[in-house]
Amino acid sequence: MSARRWLVPALFVLVWLVVGGVGGPFAGKLSEVAEQDNALFLPRSAEATQVSELDKQLLGAQAIPAIIVAERGSGITEADDRYLAGRLADITAAPGVDAPTGRWLPSPTSGAARQLVITVADGTDPKVAIAAVREALDRDRPDGLTVLATGPAAIIADLITAFGGIDGLLLIVAGAVVALILVMVYRSPVLPILVLLSAVFALGLASLVVYLLAKNDVIDLNGQSQGILSILVFGAATDYALLLVSRFREELRDTADRFAAMRTALRSTIEPIAASAGTVILGVLCLLFSDLNSNRGLGPVAAIGVAAAFITTITFLPAALALGGRGVFWPFRPALGSPHPETSGLWGRLAARVSKAPRAIWVATTIVLLVGAAFLPQLKADGTAQTAIFLSDVDSVAGQEVVSRNFPGGTGAPTVVIAKTAHAAQVESAAKVPGTADTAAAPFGDLTRITVTLTDPADSAAAIDTVTRLREAVHAVPGAEAKVGGPTAIQLDTQRTSTRDRMVIIPIVLLVVFAVLALLLRSLLAPAILIATVVLSFAATMGVSALVFNHVLDFPGADPVVPLFGFVFLVALGIDYNIFLMTRVREEAKRHGTRAGTLRGLTLTGGVITSAGVVLAATFAALAVIPILFLAQLAFIVAFGVLVDTLIVRSLLVPAITYDIGAPVWWPSRHGRDPETT
Repeated sequence: MSARRWLVPALFVLVWLVVGGVGGPFAGKLSEVAEQDNALFLPRSAEATQVSELDKQLLGAQAIPAIIVAERGSGITEADDRYLAGRLADITAAPGVDAPTGRWLPSPTSGAARQLVITVADGTDPKVAIAAVREALDRDRPDGLTVLATGPAAIIADLITAFGGIDGLLLIVAGAVVALILVMVYRSPVLPILVLLSAVFALGLASLVVYLLAKNDVIDLNGQSQGILSILVFGAATDYALLLVSRFREELRDTADRFAAMRTALRSTIEPIAASAGTVILGVLCLLFSDLNSNRGLGPVAAIGVAAAFITTITFLPAALALGGRGVFWPFRPALGSPHPETSGLWGRLAARVSKAPRAIWVATTIVLLVGAAFLPQLKADGTAQTAIFLSDVDSVAGQEVVSRNFPGGTGAPTVVIAKTAHAAQVESAAKVPGTADTAAAPFGDLTRITVTLTDPADSAAAIDTVTRLREAVHAVPGAEAKVGGPTAIQLDTQRTSTRDRMVIIPIVLLVVFAVLALLLRSLLAPAILIATVVLSFAATMGVSALVFNHVLDFPGADPVVPLFGFVFLVALGIDYNIFLMTRVREEAKRHGTRAGTLRGLTLTGGVITSAGVVLAATFAALAVIPILFLAQLAFIVAFGVLVDTLIVRSLLVPAITYDIGAPVWWPSRHGRDPETT
């Protein structure tokens, strides 16, 4: 072996070891640059954002409210009141906590509770401030007295805690799942190490780039995007690696020289891998059309992750595999001249069945998917209470329950109305719509700030309905130019913007994916068929998800962004497997004709694509370890949808339709006009 043949691969491996060493630590630092406040994600055009900006002008730096609530079932005692009064100084001493403007207020409906409203200063980490408050409240607390911190600042603090350290946890879970599946598929302890290294290096590179961009305010990063990045990089890197590894193993059975085998394998797979990565990147970049900064931020974050996975797959992994040669498959090394197991077994038998009854198969699978899609209208994706997003017990949720039992639900998180002072009295009168408890007005020159306390919890559906009525009422006051903001209005505007994004982005994703497929397959009919099958698969997945969420997991609902993210990831990722299949079918069709090429493509790619689908489903399922409703729902949707795409759409529906249509499937390219050679 000449030195030059192994020197270049060895240099690639060394370079990636350096990149991994530099970028790896940044995967654990992403939480430092992630934001969890919904108010930061709304566009400037949102009414709640405009009120927030006016509030800053009127009040100076804007603080985030929190509520300290105390409850004793048998009634608050004198000792309890002395304890609570003694804690005021400790609460104020917490970092970033402003001195309370009032005192401990008794419940207007019972003697069982007390409440104190505090604020966390703008620029202070809510997690640090609320943790200090909670620590102070736990000291010398009387037995039987419950004291909890809730409200917007406490909810943000609990969100930060829930997302804290997720990279390490997700990495461990995803890595363990991928390693287990790879060992089962390839029965080798060596190969999974190389594939996992490729994924880890990709995550290190992506984390470094995302960290630098988020730190310099080029992109927005939140906990959801942070978790999705880890999973997406691991899943994509493993998917692309499996395609390359499978083709390398094929070539090793026909080629004595391992470097020549790798050159052939890389030339054969780089087009579908590049097309797959390009499709996912373009698909997630469609999120840039979102009006929500959090969605727009996820687009570049996910694109960077997929690009990193693609780069490691075509640089580090080929180099490592070429250096290892047949040894990476130890103890089941592919010997020169040995039979190809891909051409027999399960996938050979399945291909034979497709050839015998293609129309019956695609009609039957279509019906099955339509049955699942029929339950799509049951999906409740019009938003949930902010406290409902936690799937584990947290103090902010328990505290809100105490507040709801003993005080007006909107206490501590009032809705804010800002109007011209000349019309303030009329606006305050109009603001007293059903669902409001009281109002208080404070003039600031030409503008007046009116706080409206709601009777329902600020993050509840009832409160959102009240704010909708409130906006209609104050907007109707002529000349007042009244605007409504506050926590509930922020949630309402976020939900409305998410719904708008879904209606705009989904058609754009479909057009982008169709264009990529048309260029790749040099056909118009085949891409239309593939898009239709993936959309049908998505509809079936969402229908089944609705049944599971409503009747099995008993979820309270879903954010409007859940179907959007599910669609973007399922269409972009689901089309991957069709790309892997149809590029191989097109390759085989050049030599054997479309129908024979379809059967050969299914047989040769069946094992690797199924393995890739199982790996991707398993890695996305790992998102469920984070106790956040949105991520648990996305984990199920993507994992289940990928399995549907892999096991039904790509294995049965697409091959059967392609075989039934024959050569015209490539219309209008030459493949569509040439007669069958089978």
